[in-house]
Amino acid sequence: MTVTADGNRVRPQDLLRVTAHHSGGAVVLAVAGEIDLLSAPVLGEAVTTALADAPELLVVDLSEVSFLASIGITVLLEARREAGAGTRVRVVAPEASVVNRTLSLTGLHEALAVATTREDALAG
Repeated sequence: MTVTADGNRVRPQDLLRVTAHHSGGAVVLAVAGEIDLLSAPVLGEAVTTALADAPELLVVDLSEVSFLASIGITVLLEARREAGAGTRVRVVAPEASVVNRTLSLTGLHEALAVATTREDALAG
């Protein structure tokens, strides 16, 4: 159990917020906060829910993510696998962000189809 300095319990949804938006045949998951061991299931559940409708495109926008642990990368790779051939998956990571740097260091830019803006992800 994780607690704050004042003794209150930290819930996963306190660390990460995922909001789904529909845009034509695409679903955009706007993600904000920190993706770590505690909060990664929140993202995983949002991805599973979004893919249940078999959209043409799933965009995971990490523009407002301040920390991406390896478990978060695993969730992104699993999203691509779960999507199968029917749904394209794109990840948004702004050029100067911690997330972009992390994905660059791991060599996953191409595998995760990283775009630097939501507009580019939706267009590609």
